Amino acid sequence: MSHGNQNATTPGDTPVGAMTNDELIIRLLFTINHLSRWLTPIHTDWRLENSPRRNEPSVKQLLIELRDHEMDVFPRLYAIATQDRPNLDALPPFRRTREEEMWDHQAAVLSIMSQFRRIRQSTTSLLRSQPNDTWGRDGISRERGDATIRQIANDLARHDTEMLARIDRALDLTGAREGIAAVSRADLGDLLKLPV
Repeated sequence: MSHGNQNATTPGDTPVGAMTNDELIIRLLFTINHLSRWLTPIHTDWRLENSPRRNEPSVKQLLIELRDHEMDVFPRLYAIATQDRPNLDALPPFRRTREEEMWDHQAAVLSIMSQFRRIRQSTTSLLRSQPNDTWGRDGISRERGDATIRQIANDLARHDTEMLARIDRALDLTGAREGIAAVSRADLGDLLKLPV
C-alpha cells in the first residue's frame, strides 16, 4: 500500500459487497494471477495430484472444482447479460462427459489451470462489457433463486476466496512449496492485500 495515501484500500480491505464493479472485476482477474504465482514454479505434479490428508481433495481436484464452478456459472451470466429476465432453469445443466472426466484424470495441473484461465477471462470480458446500470439485470430461477449480474459476480469472488484458501492450505500440507522462491509462497492473506 502506498505511504502517500493513508486512506487507500486494497482488495483485502474491502468486503466483496462494498467493491465497485471495476474493483470486483479486478478481484476476479487476480484469482488467475494468484494461481499462476503459486502453481507455475512447482514441477512435482505428484504433490499437486495427491491428497494432502485422507479424505481431503488434492490441489488438482480443487482446481477442477474451481473450473467446473466457473463453467456452470458462465452460461447463467451470459443469459442475463443478453436476454430480458431469462429463465435460468431452462439452461442445460452443467455436466462433464465421461471423455472429459477421463481427460481431467490424466491432464497436468497446469492444463487444468489454463482451462480455468480461459473461462475466467470470458467471464471478466463479459462483465467489462456491461455498463454499470445493467449490473442489476436479473434472471429467474426457482431452483437456485433469482440472481442479478452483480450477485453472481459477488458469489464468484466469494467462491474464489474460499477455493484459494483451500488450495493455499493444500499446498502447505503437501510440501509442494519446498525449495521455491518466497514470492511464489505468499499466502492468500498477503495476496489479497495487493493494491488494486
